[in-house]
Amino acid sequence: MNPLLECRRAGVLLHPSSLPGEGYGGEFGQQARRFVDLLAAAGLQIWQVLPLGPTHPDGCPYQAFSVHAGNPDLIDLQWLVERGWLAEQQAEQGRDGPEHKRAALDIASDAFLQEMAGAAQSPVASAYRRFLARSEFWLTHYARFQAFRDTSQRRPWTTWPPGLRDCEREACERRALHLESRIARLRFRQFVFHCQWDELRRYARQRGVLLFGDLPIYVHLESADVWAHQNLFDLDDAGKPRTVTGVPPDYFSAEGQLWGNPQYNWQAMRDSDFQWWLQRFDSASRQFDIVRIDHFRALQAYWEIPAAATCARDGRWVPAPGRELLALVRQRYPELCLVAENLGSISAEVEALRAEFSLPGMLILQFAFDGNPDNPYLPHRHQRGDIVYTGTHDNNTTLGWFDSLSPALRERVYACFGHPPEDMPWMLIRQAMASVANTAIIPWQDFLGLDGRHRMNTPGTTRGNWQWRFDWSQLPPHLAERIHDLLAEHDRLPGAGRATGAAAGADC
Repeated sequence: MNPLLECRRAGVLLHPSSLPGEGYGGEFGQQARRFVDLLAAAGLQIWQVLPLGPTHPDGCPYQAFSVHAGNPDLIDLQWLVERGWLAEQQAEQGRDGPEHKRAALDIASDAFLQEMAGAAQSPVASAYRRFLARSEFWLTHYARFQAFRDTSQRRPWTTWPPGLRDCEREACERRALHLESRIARLRFRQFVFHCQWDELRRYARQRGVLLFGDLPIYVHLESADVWAHQNLFDLDDAGKPRTVTGVPPDYFSAEGQLWGNPQYNWQAMRDSDFQWWLQRFDSASRQFDIVRIDHFRALQAYWEIPAAATCARDGRWVPAPGRELLALVRQRYPELCLVAENLGSISAEVEALRAEFSLPGMLILQFAFDGNPDNPYLPHRHQRGDIVYTGTHDNNTTLGWFDSLSPALRERVYACFGHPPEDMPWMLIRQAMASVANTAIIPWQDFLGLDGRHRMNTPGTTRGNWQWRFDWSQLPPHLAERIHDLLAEHDRLPGAGRATGAAAGADC
């Protein structure tokens, strides 16, 4: 049974890039372990993160260079120092920015490969070989893609010479021979990323914290995945999309959103028994205890927009073979805990597909107060099997959201809950914890009581997103104790949740 259906739990939403630390970006090191320790002390059992892939310059984790690779910017350089592959001074210099960090990773890679040459039977050499063998189905394409791109002035792959553009085997192998050392360094970065993430996952598990990850439904045109599997996408002979992705007008945007990712060639996916998708779920199962399928509704029907369109309104709904795919995923990975992101334009058919596979959905309290008595986000309409949030990474912080409301709407929010004495955001946090929904997830900004200046992302905009980081000085006094008391009050502490099924409590 899905563990999210078994007992009451609570967790936090925070991407690792938002962790504190010296220099550039959050990392998988001491700060991440300190955060896990804080969650465990507070009684929080879930840490939800955004996709972990290598991002484009805008930093958006939903538009990565690979659906399998990890973001090397999250690597903890001190981990490399401890293994003798990097000097302390080199690590310090690597914290000055992304290019400096990548230079430090190259230094560590050269030291590691030299050590490997002299100790081929060492435990770390054996671990490296196992990683290469396990990751071969994606790592070769990814490393070549990045190496080819870096040595082509980072021009789009659709502009490369035809042999490379079309990912022809002989042309790619010839080019790879000239870039062997660069490709080896890229492989090393992925080895380190996955080692560090595996260590963090074990650390969290030992403290009763599950890692909750995100599987983006679409991939970026400028990615190793599209380049290496062009037949699986709706592209013309030059590699350019015929149709692209987006959504019609919804909660997040009155004009809809034109994402621009290439649409899938679902018939080709079906003809290959969905192997590309199954490999994605395999990677997700190796990284996370719980996996959210982002934009789940596209597995039932997707919004197809002509590539030449300038507005998302110009699209249409097209049926997708999500039932076939999910049946294969359930057969291949029966223990994988899946969650459906069911926000936006959701039809009865989408909800039927979600129910057929018993996938928890998402309930956003910030969406509950539009005056519609049938609003599914109103607390009295919550279901046990779903996950309640105050907001998500795409929403304003709860305090920022509340401050933006009219006085009349603020009054309606408080009246809905009987005018409790607490101020925002703790009033809404408490209501999330009180929900009948088994799982409650709170963005870390809300626990810190931060306003709208600290939101992570504003959909439909391209500037200022994905950059927020917190500082330990922002923690209110006795925060862990306050959270712990609130969880105890609402039966969300480890071992205290009320069972909701025949097999409930097995993992509590």
